Amino acid sequence: TARSVEEGFDIELNAERQDAAETAGIARRGAAWVARLSTAVRAWPSPAAMFRVIRDETSANLDRWVLWSPVWFGLGAAGYLEAPVEPPLTLLVLLAGSGVALWWLSRASPRILIVLAALLAFMMAGGLAAKIRSDRVAAPVIDGERAPRRVEGFVVDVVSPGAGGPRLLIAPVAIGGHAPEATPKRVRVTIDAIDRVEPGDAVRFRAILGPPPPPAAPGSYDFARDAWFNAVGAVGFSLGDISLTELEPPPWRLRVTMAVNAFRWRLAERLVAHMGPESGGIGAAMVTGHEAWITPEQTEAMRASGLAHILSISGLHMAIVGGFVFGVTRLVIAAWPWMALRAPGKKIAAVTGLVAVALYLVISGAPPPAERAAITASVAFAAILFDRQAVTLHGLALAALIILARQPEAAGAPGFQMSFAATAALIALAEAWPRPMREISVPWLIRAIQAVGAWLAVSVGASFVAGLATGPFAMQHFNRVAIWGLPANLIVAPLSSFVIMPFLAIGTALESVGWGEPFLRIAGWGVKAMVSVARKFEALGGQAVIASGPPFTLVVAFLGLMMLCLWSGRLRWLGAPLAMAVALWPRPTAPDVWIASDGATAAVRHGGEAILLRPDNRRFGAELWARRRGLVIGETRGFACSGYACRPEATAPVAMALSWSRKDLPESALGELCAGAEIVVLRGGFAGVTPAGCSDRIVLTGEDFARGGAAELYRRDETWWIVWAQPLRGRRPWSAPR
Repeated sequence: TARSVEEGFDIELNAERQDAAETAGIARRGAAWVARLSTAVRAWPSPAAMFRVIRDETSANLDRWVLWSPVWFGLGAAGYLEAPVEPPLTLLVLLAGSGVALWWLSRASPRILIVLAALLAFMMAGGLAAKIRSDRVAAPVIDGERAPRRVEGFVVDVVSPGAGGPRLLIAPVAIGGHAPEATPKRVRVTIDAIDRVEPGDAVRFRAILGPPPPPAAPGSYDFARDAWFNAVGAVGFSLGDISLTELEPPPWRLRVTMAVNAFRWRLAERLVAHMGPESGGIGAAMVTGHEAWITPEQTEAMRASGLAHILSISGLHMAIVGGFVFGVTRLVIAAWPWMALRAPGKKIAAVTGLVAVALYLVISGAPPPAERAAITASVAFAAILFDRQAVTLHGLALAALIILARQPEAAGAPGFQMSFAATAALIALAEAWPRPMREISVPWLIRAIQAVGAWLAVSVGASFVAGLATGPFAMQHFNRVAIWGLPANLIVAPLSSFVIMPFLAIGTALESVGWGEPFLRIAGWGVKAMVSVARKFEALGGQAVIASGPPFTLVVAFLGLMMLCLWSGRLRWLGAPLAMAVALWPRPTAPDVWIASDGATAAVRHGGEAILLRPDNRRFGAELWARRRGLVIGETRGFACSGYACRPEATAPVAMALSWSRKDLPESALGELCAGAEIVVLRGGFAGVTPAGCSDRIVLTGEDFARGGAAELYRRDETWWIVWAQPLRGRRPWSAPR
């Protein structure tokens, strides 16, 4: 017993000693932290010193104001695109003239005021350029609801397939029921198969046509605005087969365009024939821009893995093709001593690069992303011809100004926003990247290991920076984040840069003489490997759905990115928290109900799922809305659908009834829908008087949707709030109410 008591005393004593030691340790660490904090506070610059740092950096960056000119020009163009009403041309001319005059009058002012006046003038000029462009492309837009119409016209091109299948771009000569002056300049129609016609054919067919679609949800992307700037005045789908016909010869510009597109289409067919259907579709898309042979499974795998940008002809493709031709030409000249001693090899290679970029632009059909990439590449090659550095922020600023002056609507295009941000980030990274000294007499094995390590570091850094720069736009516009985008792009980058694009270019060039098949088969092997990589990363759970933030967060993030890329000095890091605005800003509560713009279908929110009432109707719009609100498409449940109506069951998240019949419902049928629902959606209308059972129900009819477009409904304290899409679009040429 005495031994047990003694052991107990020892245990208590050791515990007390341990507690005392821990207390002393905590006290010492606290004192050390206090000392460090006091040292940091003493070392913190005084307000006067901080003011001097800000003043000195600002003064040094005033000489870089030209880099900000396309940013302010683009903000002016975007301001015009987002204006709630159409501004008059006279007002914009006066504003632009006032901005230039202010810039001129401020010559004797402090330099910071001169720079601010210059940037303000660029912003006003951007708004004026967008207005002039909108007026220039103005063309008739078909009015009214979709209806069957007879169309005669020429096939201009085979455009990218939509959710309903392959599509044709038609230059109509006549549309039934429309006078010549009211006939749209271009019509886009969905067809059953693409093997019946090709660009240049004169065709006759019947189609259901209507105006370009409005936004799928309030505040979402406006597809009708794109159609307006592309002179597409009607969209729809064909009824039955398309037959060839004889028409009067079209204008010479249209004949040239159709001849080029016919050549592109036949070239795409040959590429598919040589490379096989599995890889030929992607090969044809990377060369000619035609995506008609790409399967939906391939498209989804590329999106989920973060490789979808390879399918669209953009800066990557132009850089690879132009750079490949530039490098080969310079190598050939260097390998020929007589020529190397007598000719400027670098400038000759730049000229061949320019020619390659121009030819690639023609073969690709000159879509807006390819045209913008060609301008950027041309500025780089022109810099070489004038003995300037090829890749600089000043060159990017010049290219962006040229693009925005020609296509001010690009300021609102996600493709241009992402391309400009990524290119600016990569050039800024290149300027800041350390350049180690080259060793002398290093064994080739060590040099090879160093080269591989340097290439890997550059690839990781470039992919990481480009992903960060494009992340806010991908979140806001597409609501997708590729989780495995960085490793997937690192694996595919050597394939696309050294196998797929070079051999596609060589095979396409030699196809005219019949020697291209071996090179195209090698490119096809690279495409198969790329798709295999995409599918493996897709199987790992390749993407996450993120809701869009408030619209202003994208502007804040863009300005933050530009601060990081264009500012020189330590203050550039103030842009880092701004660049994360889209990712960090709290999301509002998602709507409880979404209704399509024509009232033909709807969806309700249940937790993090979107439950579709008609899963097979307007699914594209429903998926866009669900992703924008951070929801996933769930299994349809809680509603009983039959005939032309859906009625809520007891398990329905929202007691909503939907009738998609175009005819007016009789009073009795409307009363039945109101009996079990608090929200009743009618695609058409109703005949007679409102039933007594509907007096305390929300009843939305076709007239409401014709006036307001798509709708979102929120339940707030037992009260329903409705947000319509049409009022958010404003009164613009592309948003005229139906």
